[in-house]
Amino acid sequence: MDNNKKENMSSAGEVVNSNIKEEPFNKDLVIKSFNTSLKNGLSSEEVKKLLEKYGYNEIGEKKVNPIIKFLSYFWGPIPWMIEIAAILSASVKDWADFGIITALLIVNGIVGFWEEHKAENVVEALKQKMALRAKVLRDGKWETIAAKYLVPGDIIRVKIGDIVPADMIIVDGDYVSVDESALTGESLPVSKHIGDEIYSGSIIKRGEVIGVVKATGANTYFGKTVKLVESAKTVSSFQKMIITVGNYLIILAIVLIAIIFAVSLYRHESLIETLRFALVLAVASIPAAMPAVLSITMAIGALNLAKKQAVVTKLVSIEELASVDILCSDKTGTLTKNQLVCGDLVPFNGFKKEDVIFYAVLASRYEDSDADAIDMAILNEAKKLNIFDELKKYKLLEFKPFDPVIKRTEALVSSDGTSFKTAKGAPQVIAELCNLDESTKEEVSKTIDKLAEQGYRALGVAVDRGNGWEFVGIVPLYDPPREDAPEAISKIKQLGVFVKMVTGDHIAIAKNIARMLGIGDKIVSMTELLKMKKESEMENLVEEADGFSEVYPEHKYRIVDILQKKKHFVGMTGDGVNDAPALKKANCGIAVAGATDAARAAADIVLLSPGISVIADAITEARRIFQRMESYVIYRICETIRILFFMTLSILVFNFYPITALMVVLLALLNDVPILAIAYDNVVEQDKPVSWNMKKVLPISTVLGLAGLVSSFLIYYIAEMLYPGQYGFIQTFIFLKLIIAGHSTIFVTRTKDWLWKKPYPGSILFWGVMITNIIGTLIAVYGILITPIGWKWAIFIWIYATVWMFINDIVKKIMVKKLNM
Repeated sequence: MDNNKKENMSSAGEVVNSNIKEEPFNKDLVIKSFNTSLKNGLSSEEVKKLLEKYGYNEIGEKKVNPIIKFLSYFWGPIPWMIEIAAILSASVKDWADFGIITALLIVNGIVGFWEEHKAENVVEALKQKMALRAKVLRDGKWETIAAKYLVPGDIIRVKIGDIVPADMIIVDGDYVSVDESALTGESLPVSKHIGDEIYSGSIIKRGEVIGVVKATGANTYFGKTVKLVESAKTVSSFQKMIITVGNYLIILAIVLIAIIFAVSLYRHESLIETLRFALVLAVASIPAAMPAVLSITMAIGALNLAKKQAVVTKLVSIEELASVDILCSDKTGTLTKNQLVCGDLVPFNGFKKEDVIFYAVLASRYEDSDADAIDMAILNEAKKLNIFDELKKYKLLEFKPFDPVIKRTEALVSSDGTSFKTAKGAPQVIAELCNLDESTKEEVSKTIDKLAEQGYRALGVAVDRGNGWEFVGIVPLYDPPREDAPEAISKIKQLGVFVKMVTGDHIAIAKNIARMLGIGDKIVSMTELLKMKKESEMENLVEEADGFSEVYPEHKYRIVDILQKKKHFVGMTGDGVNDAPALKKANCGIAVAGATDAARAAADIVLLSPGISVIADAITEARRIFQRMESYVIYRICETIRILFFMTLSILVFNFYPITALMVVLLALLNDVPILAIAYDNVVEQDKPVSWNMKKVLPISTVLGLAGLVSSFLIYYIAEMLYPGQYGFIQTFIFLKLIIAGHSTIFVTRTKDWLWKKPYPGSILFWGVMITNIIGTLIAVYGILITPIGWKWAIFIWIYATVWMFINDIVKKIMVKKLNM
């Protein structure tokens, strides 16, 4: 659709349709091409054959068997690790460990499956937008059928209030006003007449026509949008991080277990004992609680976002939002009010501004119940100028609605026995109607051009008081920005996020709104963009532009795709069916208040309050959540490496098992359960996007883990000196050290600054850690299921672990500086 042709406005509230043909529309030729007739429609036999050929008029959906979907949660690096540990525990008949490990595996699978099950189905929501019933001519009779049974060639009738059931070409009737906003993003109804096409899913706002079905189901404009949604599959950075961590720990575990087996064979040790140790090592290497801890952290963050009127439909979108560095925002209804208002009125020929609106209202259907977008804007302006009550003195004698041929409305009104005519419509048409002199005509033309450059849609107004038509003036119309939009955009920019406006409107309108919102001046039309032959030039322009005009759904999708290929994390806001593909494709899709079901289903976050003000708060909250998750991941990898290497080197160098399998399970419980409280920790607010950089996370985790390894061997050496050969005592000694030192590590990893500086740990995290440390201490002191060590050595371990916490903090600061974190 050529948006340049859409600038002339009708006075009935529609955009003048751009599908004006160079050649006359041949109705008979179109009817013949579909092998149908206006008199009888298709026969039942023809319909049957066409249904076999084209299928039902519905959106197909690929459904995954629930069992297969559930089983998919047991496939991946971390599930593999848990499964291997379960197999090993069963092979050595360690049924207690087998039960615990299997329970962890099943719980992780159930939680993941349930989260996905709760999410709305995008395609299903899009299907619900399809019309349920249709009026169709079959076998010479008009009948109402389920829309799914329509086929190309069917003759159908649509009227005011109907949802168009399939793509159709108008072949009979005057004209209809069609709301295509959910499909194309165009903010005003579009006038369609004979020869024009109406898209499936659009809504008839006025009129009644007969048409021939051109396309059904997935072949419709609507269906192609669904296909874009289905193809928009992205792997979140959260999922990539989990896979990377899992792979890293798996490789470490496999290498270390292989070394153990090689040494065991060399020493001629018991294979069963070696297998048992491999089990302990495998259990120690599994961050089994990591998915649960991170999910709970995101879930608590989702609750905080919900309090700010942002509902999270997919948990992983929280950390995606934290990474967003470009926000593509739909204009109509998101940045603007989606409500036409009048600009500064331009009177001519000695008329006043009040006269322009006065005669414009008289040329409108000014009953509120029948007023359209333009009429409502004129009525509101009349009320603002306090002239609406005066209009009640005038009686409407005759009204000619908008005619797409003459492009204007006319009204005959009377008051106190005197009658006159008024008209409003495309300004050039109204100017021609008034037979203006050359100088006035030139002035009108300049005014129209100036308004167009500023992004206004112009409407001409005329009156005939018995001496011919007089040009009263011009009504500029525009969709104003939301009051909160400029401040919201400013806040989002301050967070290091570049905002790009994406709209289906003409470039002049886009530029004007972008200037008013403070987005920028570099607005690129898709027409200009698509003319570029070099892909690299197009990609660079998309990256540099402040916004895009004359955009269609496939364009929005492509813009997001290009930005992602340029290594950007893209957020996308929208509210219509036309936004659904881009919302699904984006790293974080955000459906604004009042969005269609399709947009909500495709989005990751749904805003409940109008506008985008809440997005700045959501980004800030998401970055807090991300920091908590990052500190936990560093902690978890660090602790896993510490235990893996300590246990392996102990058996290789000293031929000694430093802790038992039971102690490994207790460590897992005591380490991870209180760490759930990290979801409530205090964090430093970031002023730029954050993302998973595993090239930094893995090295700092590994170095901190190795530093902890030194402290573990030192404590082992101390215990061996004090109680040589007393393996039960030594194992408890090391067990308590691993608990206290492990928990102190979270205080080191939770911030990149010195651990004693603000922000201090959240009270829930602090006391969660302290209580579990006390529980671990009581187990070690009184020998619950293990050998007791007494209070004296327990206090010594607390002091020792605290000293090493500050040493680890120094190591952390060195690594942070080296890695530029």
